[in-house]
Amino acid sequence: MQTDRIIAKSVQGLNKHLPKARKSLHVLLGEERPAVETKDGEIHRIKRAELEMIADMVAEAEHRKVVLPILIEMSPDCGPGASKIRGKIYCRIVMELIGREWKGEEEILIYRPEVRQLRRLLPTASQYAFFMHLQ
Repeated sequence: MQTDRIIAKSVQGLNKHLPKARKSLHVLLGEERPAVETKDGEIHRIKRAELEMIADMVAEAEHRKVVLPILIEMSPDCGPGASKIRGKIYCRIVMELIGREWKGEEEILIYRPEVRQLRRLLPTASQYAFFMHLQ
C-alpha cells in the first residue's frame, strides 16, 4: 500500500502543469490573452491561432461545449506508444487534425506519430495528462 501512495504522489507531480479548471473555447476567444491557471499556480497561455483553428472546426453552437486544453491521456493501460482522447467532440477534432476518419467514437487511441502531429498543430491547446491505475 505504501508503494501505491508513492506512485500516486509521483503521478500527481507529473500533472501539476494541468489546469485547475479548463475554459470553454467561447470564453478563451473572448479573452485578450487567452490562458488557464495551472494546478501549481502558473499561467498557461493558449495561442489565439490555435483557438481559431479549433473554432473553424466546430459549429459556433459548440464553442461553449469545447473546453481547453484538450487532454492527451498517457497511461500504461493504453499500451506502448498509445494515448487516449476522450469525448466525442475532442475525438472529432483530433481525428480531423491527424487525418483519420472519425466514426462517431467517444474515445480513441492515438499513437506516437499522431501525438507528435497533434502537439505540432496544437502545442498550447493540448496537454499531456498522466494516469496510473493502481490495483
